[in-house]
Amino acid sequence: QVQLVESGGGLVQAGGSLRLSCQASGSISRINVMAWHRQAPGKQREEVARITSGGVTNYADSVKGRFTISRDNAKNTVYLQMNSLKSEDTAVYYCSVLSFSLTYWGQGTQVTVSS
Repeated sequence: QVQLVESGGGLVQAGGSLRLSCQASGSISRINVMAWHRQAPGKQREEVARITSGGVTNYADSVKGRFTISRDNAKNTVYLQMNSLKSEDTAVYYCSVLSFSLTYWGQGTQVTVSS
């Protein structure tokens, strides 16, 4: 069984920063892609950023230049540094990991940006 534990969400003023963390544990032998997604009220879940095991990253246009994804392979942990936050970044943020053909999800962490 694989578990993903997220942390770092909270309430922040517009223009502020937050850092999300997500650690994978359990019966997981190899993680290929780690990613962050978000879902705002009334909207579909969208991928925000992803990073491969080799460190190749990809970002949604809405967060390019503001968010940075990174990972620590030794700790099976992925991070999302979020700077210059905007009210439209308010959402529940979920991490996911792809291991072989299986995708695992975290429980989500709330990020609220006040204007």
